[in-house]
Amino acid sequence: MTHPAPRGARRLRLLVTLGALSAFGPLSLDLYLPALPQLGRDLGTTEALAQLTMSMCLVGLALGQLLAGPLSDRVGRRVPLLIGVGAYAVTSLLCALAPGIWSLIGLRLVQGLAGAAGLVIARAIVRDLFDGAAAARVYSMLMIVSGLAPVAAPLAGAQLSRFMDWRGLFVSLSVIGVLLFLVALGVRETLAPAARHSGGLGATGRQFAVLARDRSFIGFCLMMSLSSCTLFTYIALSSFVFQQEYGVDPRLFSVIFAVNSVGIVLAGNVNGLLVGRFGPRGMLAAGLLVCTVGSVVALGGVAAGWGLPVLLPGLFLMVSSGGVVSPNGSALALTPHGERAGTASALMGVLGWLAGAVVPPLVSLGGATALSMTLTIAVAAAAALLSLRAIPVSGPDGRRRGATGRATSAPRAGP
Repeated sequence: MTHPAPRGARRLRLLVTLGALSAFGPLSLDLYLPALPQLGRDLGTTEALAQLTMSMCLVGLALGQLLAGPLSDRVGRRVPLLIGVGAYAVTSLLCALAPGIWSLIGLRLVQGLAGAAGLVIARAIVRDLFDGAAAARVYSMLMIVSGLAPVAAPLAGAQLSRFMDWRGLFVSLSVIGVLLFLVALGVRETLAPAARHSGGLGATGRQFAVLARDRSFIGFCLMMSLSSCTLFTYIALSSFVFQQEYGVDPRLFSVIFAVNSVGIVLAGNVNGLLVGRFGPRGMLAAGLLVCTVGSVVALGGVAAGWGLPVLLPGLFLMVSSGGVVSPNGSALALTPHGERAGTASALMGVLGWLAGAVVPPLVSLGGATALSMTLTIAVAAAAALLSLRAIPVSGPDGRRRGATGRATSAPRAGP
């Protein structure tokens, strides 16, 4: 740790601020989610291209982390954070002025690149200050704060869409970006100059090489990517499935989306209470099991034709599991890499967000249906659960242990 962890009121302010900065992804995707079908009709485009505006933002959120994370390891956390948040506010306003679908798609890419700074640097700041179970508890608190975004965003989007079109919603995102920039001004630097990495692309490449040699880190990254597929497939396809296949109106859809998102907040609270007793890995396994069970329930309900009474509880379990999977997966992946937390956070983030950007559009090529959505979610959830067994376990002595608990060689030290 480069600085002592803040306490009392300072700690609470920092956690709320980092949670808000971690909300760039949900805000960018969920605020205009109820208006996504309207956007497609207004621009005279297809469902696939309308969803591509979400996918390109996801690509930007992924690739931007590869820029902001290593940069923050070199120059500190604060400056890249402020640049990214400021650029997000400007680009959101330009999205509102987009004349056509392809210009909007391009601007959404840039918007995601800018917003990625908040995502990756917030995680890196936590790793600067905390590790182990303490980091898992803090990540849970961030999930609680940032988890309010997917609750509030679709509800706010549905209400705002009564008075404005999708362009007005992007103006709202720009205003939110300005407010987050003002909040970010209060974030202090957490990476001491002595802990920063010097050098150019070669030095950054060496940091990525160290991470690539760590089987445990890569395993957690791939597991988190599979878990991300479940959530992003739900986010991208649910508005079409509920509104077009089940006849749900936009306001009711926003309520359903918000109720599911409340589960993330509840699960984050439960994780914060139990992680000290069961450990991050035990809680991670439990979260993945809940995700898989919920996904299978949702798929079974759709396949059997039981409709919303079974689909909705299954999706609630699946979405809620994110409040357990994400904080514990992040803590387990980042704890051994405090000296390169920005780069590690970036690599972990890019794999998850790219999976979310690629999979949903491929699934929807044949049409956004309840069956294609739930089948994809169930397969990804089961794969994430199975992959956990292949990830080496770290024992109390710091040595890597395989899935059976047998000790293996210690991880190779970084430069």
